Amino acid sequence: MKHQSIPRVMSKIFIPLIMLFALYVQFHGDFGPGGGFQAGVIFAAAVVLYALIFGLDEAQQVVRPAAIEVLVALGVLIYAGTGVVSLFLGGEFLNYNVFDAHHPAHGQHLGILFVELGVGITVAAVMMSIFFSFAGRGHK
Repeated sequence: MKHQSIPRVMSKIFIPLIMLFALYVQFHGDFGPGGGFQAGVIFAAAVVLYALIFGLDEAQQVVRPAAIEVLVALGVLIYAGTGVVSLFLGGEFLNYNVFDAHHPAHGQHLGILFVELGVGITVAAVMMSIFFSFAGRGHK
C-alpha cells in the first residue's frame, strides 16, 4: 500500500472527531434527531475510514473481529435486557415507566437511553462486521 501522508494525517485528526460526533448523536437522540442507529453507522464509518487509509490488517488490529462479535451480542443483550428488567419491575416488556415509579418521565428517559445504547452498539458492530467481511474477500 502506498503511503499518502496528507490523508493519513488528516484522518488522524478527523477520526476522533467523527467518533465524538457519533457519541453526541447517540446521547442526544432522545432530545432531537439522531439515536442509536445513526450513531452506530457514524461510528462504523470512522472505522471504515481508518481501514481505507491505514489498511485492513491495521484496522483489524485496532478493532478485532472477535470483539465485534461480542459487541453485536452485547448490544442485543442491552436492548432485550432493558425489556426484561421492565418485566421484573412489574411493567410490560419495554415499558419504561416502571424504571422510576415516582417520576415516569425519568423512567422513560432512562429506558430510551439504554435501548438506544443497545441499538447503537449493535448497529456499529454489524456495520463493521459487514465491511470487514466484504473487504477481506480476496485479501491475502
